[in-house]
Amino acid sequence: MGGKYRITGDKYPRMRRPRRRRTLVLASLASVVALGLAGWGSLQLIDVFTGGDGNAGAAGRAAACSSAKPSAPAKALPKPGGITVNVYNATPRGGLAKAAADELKKRGFRIGKVGNASAAYDKKVPGPAVLVGAPTAMNGSFPVLGTQLAGTTPKTDTRKTADVDLIIGTAFKKLNTPKDAAAALAVLNKPAPAPSCG
Repeated sequence: MGGKYRITGDKYPRMRRPRRRRTLVLASLASVVALGLAGWGSLQLIDVFTGGDGNAGAAGRAAACSSAKPSAPAKALPKPGGITVNVYNATPRGGLAKAAADELKKRGFRIGKVGNASAAYDKKVPGPAVLVGAPTAMNGSFPVLGTQLAGTTPKTDTRKTADVDLIIGTAFKKLNTPKDAAAALAVLNKPAPAPSCG
């Protein structure tokens, strides 16, 4: 060869095979498309053999959504006036039980006993408070009373009465504001939303 393609010197250029990157990209893209088509085809076959019809399924879902009604609250919670609260102080600070009882009374709760906690709880409640009551209080009085004070720990005992003990612990600072407590109580009493039809 002559001209500008003339080879000079004693070394010849090494001819390399073209890179296979483009081939790899095309092969992987083709396999992804093939898998997608296989999946779609499988769904179509399942739909045919099970007698399903995409439009009928959509119509059935629409009918179910139109007949769905908002559900009522899962449980009927007692009103604050129907809950008797015994308030006990398990901290070394004096006057907490009376102050909390007075505030709860203003918010509509019935107040039972007020005083210092028993030896089982005295200075042994690290959190804000413990709620103690019968097992039935777990889904009744406890959630309602819990709206008044964040961080309460529920605990059941063998009592047969409906009253609930609020035992104030060392982390207690103050009850929730009446506005926050009322908002939390409203959320508790709100019906569960209807199932989504989107």
